[in-house]
Amino acid sequence: MNQQLEAIIFDWAGTIVDFGSFAPTQIFVDAFRTAFQFDLSLEEARGPMGLGKWQHIEALGRHPAVHARWVAQFGKPMDEADIRHIYDTFIPLQQERVGLHSDLIPGALEAVQQLRATGLKIGSTTGYPRAVMTTLMPLAAAKGYAPDCVVCADDLAAGARPGPWMALDCVQQLRINAVRHCVKVDDTVPGIEEGVNAGMWTVGLALSGSPSGLTLDEYRAATPAQLDAVRQRVSAELRAAGAHYVIDTVADLPALITQIQARAAQGDTP
Repeated sequence: MNQQLEAIIFDWAGTIVDFGSFAPTQIFVDAFRTAFQFDLSLEEARGPMGLGKWQHIEALGRHPAVHARWVAQFGKPMDEADIRHIYDTFIPLQQERVGLHSDLIPGALEAVQQLRATGLKIGSTTGYPRAVMTTLMPLAAAKGYAPDCVVCADDLAAGARPGPWMALDCVQQLRINAVRHCVKVDDTVPGIEEGVNAGMWTVGLALSGSPSGLTLDEYRAATPAQLDAVRQRVSAELRAAGAHYVIDTVADLPALITQIQARAAQGDTP
């Protein structure tokens, strides 16, 4: 039985572009403030990162501290009309600013090129809606990154993360023979759960994504001890979600794929 890997399926923000995944995080804060004059912290905004943006707002509404402040300010829990208003405020802000956070994560382009050279297909899924990706994709392509398929959080009737649907849509579009021949790479818990639920190998990113909370400058200036503290904290979260492996950034992926390929060739499965 052929056990060779066929595809790598990447997340976008915090994985391939936007070190630290700051574009959506700050805009959630701004959208809540613009829509309702409601204050949300960056830490709170980061909590549900990886979900589709509508589901992200729903999750924030259920967050105990956010819920308590919302009820105190408005006299009722957040409802669907509130979520719609925040979402409709979020999308144009995200479209307007996503380009400011479109730089590729260091080593990402080189890693993708190495993986393509071995015959692997490149898929992608994202918590961004299609309207935002329509802005981001050509910016990334101009910098050299253009995956073979892009599945967005609002593309599928079945839903988005943590369900397997976006990853499985990549399998269909890329004409992959078996889900076990795919590796899902992500910086968030919902993104890892997406890959696990789809039956794929999963690789978490400890230092480049939203859970780390590091800007690229902070990452470069941090001491080894500081980075190790972040690495251990985030790795524990991602492994608890089912990550088979956790690496620092996507730049470390090609060497790991060689290991996974060797395991697959021996008959190991996710």
